[in-house]
Amino acid sequence: MTNDNGRITQLVYLLPLAFLGLFFVYPLVAIFKLSLTPPLDGLQELWRTPFYGRTFLFTVGQAAVSTLLTLALALPASYVFARYNFWGKRTLRTLSTLPFVLPTVVVANAFTALLGPQGLLNEGLQGAFNLAEPPLNVQYTLTGILLAHVFYNYSIVLRLVSGFWQNLPPDLEQAAQTLGLNEWQAFRRVTWPLLRPAIGAAAVLVFVFCFTSFGVILILGGPRYATIETEIYRQTISAFNLPVAAVLSLGQILFTLGLMSLYTRTQARLALRWRASTAVAKPIRTPTERLLVGGNVALLLGLLGSPLLALVWRSFSTADGFSLRYYRQLFLNERGSVFFVPPIEAVGNSVAIALAAMLLAVAVGVSLARLVWSAENRPWGGWLDAGLMLPLSTSAVTLGFGYIIALNRPPLNLRDSLVLIPIAHALVAMPLVIRVMLPALRRLNPRWR
Repeated sequence: MTNDNGRITQLVYLLPLAFLGLFFVYPLVAIFKLSLTPPLDGLQELWRTPFYGRTFLFTVGQAAVSTLLTLALALPASYVFARYNFWGKRTLRTLSTLPFVLPTVVVANAFTALLGPQGLLNEGLQGAFNLAEPPLNVQYTLTGILLAHVFYNYSIVLRLVSGFWQNLPPDLEQAAQTLGLNEWQAFRRVTWPLLRPAIGAAAVLVFVFCFTSFGVILILGGPRYATIETEIYRQTISAFNLPVAAVLSLGQILFTLGLMSLYTRTQARLALRWRASTAVAKPIRTPTERLLVGGNVALLLGLLGSPLLALVWRSFSTADGFSLRYYRQLFLNERGSVFFVPPIEAVGNSVAIALAAMLLAVAVGVSLARLVWSAENRPWGGWLDAGLMLPLSTSAVTLGFGYIIALNRPPLNLRDSLVLIPIAHALVAMPLVIRVMLPALRRLNPRWR
């Protein structure tokens, strides 16, 4: 019976690892081989051309600035959500997650609808002040990229930091104040050191998402602002320069692997034994507290809500005024073309793909989370955790490029197969499943087994 249980356990681990090896590691190895194929044309071109060095520096710079802006705006809100009770708090916390689950293309289009040359804000200002030209234009600017990144990643900092902050017992600061520290000193010497791992983990995650951002850069940045991600796409699709694309992809993978290793080590320090309690949050009493809470709620609604409302407004706006015409066209194939799929069918395809990806990601992610949990006290446990996070930080462009060069011959000629779509989505979602499962597994009493 013991041998049977051992074989079942091995199978539970081997199947997800085989899935990961076939559809993630194998394509990345193919990229690695292509990037190092003699005569190393791709590597030599990167070394000779200053453009790629500037592209790397811009990629890192915009990601760093986006991360700092996100932290500056989201940390005060994290304090508000962790320490105060107010009406609509739970609803706002739930709604704040919406931007994170939106595709970056939708986020970029939402900002274009709000702040683009024909955006709602520009139209309002032009009408109010009789201006001939739009006064604001964030399209194809660095400002637009930064705003969209803050919009997209604000909820990451809010959820991670506020969730950790509300677990910190308030009596720690109270004890420090009893011993003679003032409120600011108690925060700086007691609370801030405890918060640093949560803030660090959130910062690394935001930086990785901004570093590998694609849709936002492509739509709001345009050709003027190139990042490693968009350059991989351009070299693959437009220039068909596969050696250069392979070297860029390899460099991006190695860079993000280091970041994810830092993230997993930082998050491992967040294993609190304290239990979250609503008693930590207090009611709003003073005018200063009302201003603090009200200002952060207004910022959250304005930052996260206005671009989405602009997108909704545009969906009803036609040349003849408000109309449901665009919604009716969701169900139509007006030209009767066999090459056109009505949007409502595309919605159905998206739901089917999402369901398949969800089932696959949960099945694989739960098994691998248990493997990481069981290996945490071993020397290679940290690297396993970081390696399993790598699909989350690997760009869709890099993964797609790996499929093009790796899965293009029998018996794995899947390059034009629909099966790859839910598989690719499941690979990206799997690390999220692991991150959700690990804290629950760590809280289990080992003696229960």
